[in-house]
Amino acid sequence: MKRKGSGVKTTEIADIAEIQYSKKQWKTLQEKRDLAIDIMKKLADNNIQALIYGSICRGDVSEQSDIDLFIPFQISSFKLELALEQKNFNIYEKRIVQATPKHLVKAHIYLSELVCITFPLTSIREREFDFIRFGGTLTLDELSENRRVPGVDKRLMLIDPTELGHKESPVMGFESIVAKKVGANVELVKERVRVLTTRDKVGRTGVYLNIELSPDENIEEIFKQIVDRDPIVRRRTKI
Repeated sequence: MKRKGSGVKTTEIADIAEIQYSKKQWKTLQEKRDLAIDIMKKLADNNIQALIYGSICRGDVSEQSDIDLFIPFQISSFKLELALEQKNFNIYEKRIVQATPKHLVKAHIYLSELVCITFPLTSIREREFDFIRFGGTLTLDELSENRRVPGVDKRLMLIDPTELGHKESPVMGFESIVAKKVGANVELVKERVRVLTTRDKVGRTGVYLNIELSPDENIEEIFKQIVDRDPIVRRRTKI
């Protein structure tokens, strides 16, 4: 069976589909990886070590795929913005987000609609690293070595890279296998299945925090205002 769109060829074998990438998709993947490497190297020049996660790590990209970088430690937004400014990156947008009251509070700095650098505003728990691993993640060195890793996409399909593209298979019913494959806790995989299948049935319910900042606003100052007025967020800062 051939899947329509993006020049992608698909052969279905039971629950596993073999995807062969087109030349255009390989080119798009390389271009996005090159841009990610450039940003990550320039951050590293300022002793800021970032991870990349999502489809760029797996390989299943399109022209509209995001370049998502994650700094796995708390950092001054001033330091990050200064590092970006020194490397001639312009800031497109800034946001403070939190998926639910129990989740990590994060800041997003967008360099474009498709390029986002995320860093934590509250302490990170191991479970939150699992969220990153769930979709696939790479360090700068691993990305520079042209590695690809397994991860789960938004359709709840496990994407497992191959020489010609990737194999994809369902996560539901195979949570333990998927957890081992992506290096995440099996309970998190089961939770993601519950959350994403519920969204499919009842629609997206939004997030607890999603605050857009003006370019001249300081992320930490706005976050402090949120903490001062919101006891739920304040409790999360103490975890």
